[in-house]
This record gives sequence, structure tokens and C-alpha cells, in this order.
Amino acid sequence: MGKFFLVLICGAALALSACGNTPPQDKDTVAQNQPAAVPKFSAEAFFQTTSYSLPSSAGYTFGPLSGDLLITSDESGVFNTYRLNPDTGKTTALTNSTTTAASAVSWFPDDERMLYTSDGNGDELNHIYVRESDGTVRDLTPGDKLKAFFVGWSDDDQYLYLGSNKRDERTFDIYKYDAKTYASELIFENDGKQIGAISGDGRWVALTKNRTSADSDIFLVDLQADDKTAKLITEHTGNIAYGSYGFSADNKSLFYSTNEFGEYRQAWRYDLATGQKSELLAADWDVSFVAQSGSGDYMISGINADGVSQVTIKSVKSDTVVALKDLPEGNMQSIRFSKDESQIAFIMNGDRAPSNIHVASLETRTHKPLTSALNSEIKADYLVEGAIVRYKSYDGLDIPGILYKPHGASAASPAPALVLVHGGPGGQNRKGYRAMIQHLVNHGYAVHAMNNRGSSGYGKTFFHMDDKKHGDVDLKDVVWSKKYLAGLDWVDGEKIGIIGESYGGYMVAAALAFEPEVFDVGINIFGVTNWERTLASIPPWWESFKEALYDEMGDPATDGERHRAISPLFHADNIIKPLLVVQGANDPRVLQIESDELVAAVKANNVPVEYIVFPDEGHGFRKRDNRIKASNAYVAFLDEYLR
Repeated sequence: MGKFFLVLICGAALALSACGNTPPQDKDTVAQNQPAAVPKFSAEAFFQTTSYSLPSSAGYTFGPLSGDLLITSDESGVFNTYRLNPDTGKTTALTNSTTTAASAVSWFPDDERMLYTSDGNGDELNHIYVRESDGTVRDLTPGDKLKAFFVGWSDDDQYLYLGSNKRDERTFDIYKYDAKTYASELIFENDGKQIGAISGDGRWVALTKNRTSADSDIFLVDLQADDKTAKLITEHTGNIAYGSYGFSADNKSLFYSTNEFGEYRQAWRYDLATGQKSELLAADWDVSFVAQSGSGDYMISGINADGVSQVTIKSVKSDTVVALKDLPEGNMQSIRFSKDESQIAFIMNGDRAPSNIHVASLETRTHKPLTSALNSEIKADYLVEGAIVRYKSYDGLDIPGILYKPHGASAASPAPALVLVHGGPGGQNRKGYRAMIQHLVNHGYAVHAMNNRGSSGYGKTFFHMDDKKHGDVDLKDVVWSKKYLAGLDWVDGEKIGIIGESYGGYMVAAALAFEPEVFDVGINIFGVTNWERTLASIPPWWESFKEALYDEMGDPATDGERHRAISPLFHADNIIKPLLVVQGANDPRVLQIESDELVAAVKANNVPVEYIVFPDEGHGFRKRDNRIKASNAYVAFLDEYLR
């Protein structure tokens, strides 16, 4: 765990694949056999592609009476909850917010009520709401300045469990709610650890605690015991990272992750009765998740293989893989079982295939799509498939990433290019449809979505190479990404910019301030500019992560000098290249003042700087109109200052 402070939660979907890893490709094989010319489209066209998602695996996706799927969609321009008829594909709105996003959580097990979550226009103070069968809405977690989330249902469906920090804003307790009366009781009072899961019988709670970004532990609490003290089950020496996947369907085991035995996370099983541990799944990459269906008859697992997740559905009884027939282009993700486990709902997503919801019969292994996400104006052939590439950095280290080559780019007609840095620290650029990238590439800009050292997914050694070296080794990787692009004969080496959001936005500002001659332009999307202030102003509900965060980034009380040294704001007089800054006014992680001050400082240099503030957004832009405005601004800025 750890290294996730500024990761954009609502960014690109993580692409999950049932069909293996995309092979590495070099500069001569990227985007061959693609049409030389395609129509240009506005951001409006790309963002008219509808975004779909399914509830978390802890909830019910299939309606108990109607069989309708509970989904989240932005077809109205704002994310709302809908019911989706699996026979007709028709959607019916269940929420109708025109302002803040609403996301589906779960159907109730026995009727037409449903749970959803919403915050205050990006402030991340989510509440959990019930939409009654008659359409009226009840806030299950009322109050100011509190945050709540769904933990799960009891096996008998009589209760639901919610996490909330209403008792102490620094930590999350667990509350048990009667599914009929909504009467609630505090069943677990937390002391600052992170809630991993609760068992379906309501007896066990799994907790995690990060000591550092490299070292963490799992604790168990027996809620039926007289002594409810959290018991450490991962006693160890040295730096080992542990995490909780969840409990088995029979409530006899905890599935957990560990990197104790190599570079990558493996899945292990902990027997709750005996304490015995046994290996569940290991691979040459990180095991992203393991989970069981409600009956325990099926096991789902995912492996993060070079930025593409390989998903497997396995029948536990027959010990065979469930392979669906004729899956379309893309990657499988978000597999959800019907209550009787005769069907699954899932999403298919790929670089050239936005997320679409499918249903499948587990008996016949056949499936059908229920949605058509891509704007009908845009053909899949007009989009670009990303190629997994690697380049050598300043010290010879291989740096992975995904390269998107515009149609028609060639040595005779080289394209301007952008280095795209992900959020984090510790995020990862992965395969999957991103309207922003496709819009940029459609307008002739190559995009290199790099994964600098410190990115997740490439082993623990790579993951920790940037600890307390931010603005140094990671920035050098960014600079050498530019050198890599300039060495491609189809890239115009004199026209290369940098773009990034969150921690990636920090890297944009750092590149322009500390390496002012390298990039020709920068687009900073809600990026950190003053580490002193950012680390001192983290939201109170991040208290359980603070120790690990400070271990990686440095404690403001003792590392203030280094934080000033790596903060672009204090070196903004070095910035000489055009800059675009985009910010959400309600961002609780990167405060608006960060961007305000950077923009003022760059203006004082008489350098072109443009600034967009969305008053109704937070750390990530959820409203379609705002995403369109931002994406159009990126292209207009680049057309003026880079092309």
C-alpha cells in the first residue's frame, strides 16, 4: 500500500484483460497498418462517448425483482445512477442530479430500493443515500464535514455495513444498519487503521496499517470476542507490504496480498480458525485482486501484466477456467454475479473501445453488449491503439510506458508530442480508453504515457526508487522521455511538451522550473506546486496514511528545506515556456491557492500563461461540460504554442 496520496480516483479506468498481455512494440511497429488520414473531431465529440460503470463488488448489481442492472452513467452530462434492462438495453434514471455526481452502490437484496453515494461537488465528503421504491431519498449518514462509504451486506441480507468518520474525522468506524428500519449501531470503533473488509457473518474485521510506503501490516478483530483488540497476523521483520483482498464466501479465510516472496504481490489465504497461511495465486506480475462469488463456487482474479490486467474466472468445483465466447476488442473488468450466479455483468474496455456493459450466461458462456458507449460519429478505426514501449533513462534503467502515435505521422510528416505523467506518487499509466488522449492524438499530437521510476506495477524495487527523491530521479526519467521521443523519426523533436494531472501536474511544473529548456510547453492539471503547504493541509480523513506518506515524501516538521527545494512555486522565476493551468475550486488535496500562486508567479515572468478554474469540481473533473472545456483548452493551447 502507500504512495497513493495524489492519485486521481476518478481518472482513467484500469483496463482489465481476459486475453493476455500486449507485447512490447518498438518505434518501427507502432501503429502500422493504420489509415493515413482521419477526420478531426472536437472534444465535444469525444466526450459524447458515454461513461459507464458498475457498483462495487460488495454490492448487488442485479435487481432482485426486475433483474435490471444498477449502473452509473454520465449520459446526462453529470454522473447519475440508472437501471439498465438486460433484455432491451433501455436505461431509466434513478437519480437526476444536475450538479454533483451520484454513483451507484447497491440494490437492496429483496426489493427495489437502492444505495448510492454523492459528495459536495468534488469535496470528497461522500454520504450514503437510500433511494426508496417510491423515489424519495434518505441520507443514511447525515452531518457536516463527515465522509462515509459502503463496506458490505451481511450474508443474511438483514444488515448493511457502512464506514464513517462522524465520531472522529481522522478515522473510520464501522456502523451496522438494519436494512428495513435503518436503525444503526456502532459495532467497531477504530483507532486509526484502514478498514479492509468485514466478513459476511459480521464476525471478523480486517484492518491494514501502513508503517511506511514499503512496510505494512494486517490486523484482525473478532467482534464476537470479549476482547476486541486488533490482532496482528503479519508479524515480520524488514520491509514487507501486506494488503487485504477480502474474506472468503464461507467466512473461514481472509484473502490477502504480500510481496514477502519476491518483487511482486502474491495472493495468500489466512485460515481464521488455525492461523495457517497458504499461497493462493502467484505470477510474474502483481496480483491485483482475488475474490469469490457469493456462493464461493467461482473465483475471480486479476494480474497487472505490464499495464494490462489479465482476468480469470474459475469454477472452484471443477477447477476449470470459465472462458466466454467471442469477446470483442478490449479488456474485461468489473465482473459482477447475479444472486443465483446464473449470469454475470461485466465491462469491456480498450484503447479504441470505451467501456461497455455486457451480460453473459455462465451456462452457455455466451454474452451480449447492453450499451454502445462510443459516439456514433467516431469509428473505432479513427482511434489509436497504444503500444507498450520502453526506453533507457539517464542511468540505463528501462522505463515502461504506452505510446500513442497519430494516424499519418511519419518521418516525412513528423508529429509534435507530449509526455504524459500520471498521478500518485505511485500511480500507473495503463491501457484503456481515455477521451483526453484520443482527442489529443486525433489532433496530431503523439502522447507518451510514461511510467517513471516510482510507478506501481513493476515490482517493489522499481516502486520505491523515487522515495524522498521526488523532483530528482523521477524528473530525470521525464527529461529522458523527451529524449526518447525526439529520437523517433516520426516525432518532431523541436516540438515536445509535457502534461499531467495531480502528481503528474507537479512534474509538469517541476520540469518547467528545474529543467526550463527541455520542454516547449506545459499543461499542469491540479498539480502540487508547494509541498510545504500540501503536506501540511492533507484532509483529516487521510490520518491513517500520514505516517507512510511522510516516510516517502518527508515530514514537514523536519524536511521543510528539501520540500522548498523541490517545490516549483519557489523557483517559478525559472519558468520561461508557455503554461496552461487547470484547477478545481473544491479540491481538498491540491488547494486552489497552489495554482493561483503559480499562475501569478509565471505571469510576473512575462511568460504566456492561461488559467482555468472550475468552481464546481474537486480533484478530477466529473462533469462532461467541464471535461470538454478542459480538453478543448489543451488542444487550443498546444495549437497556439507548440504546433
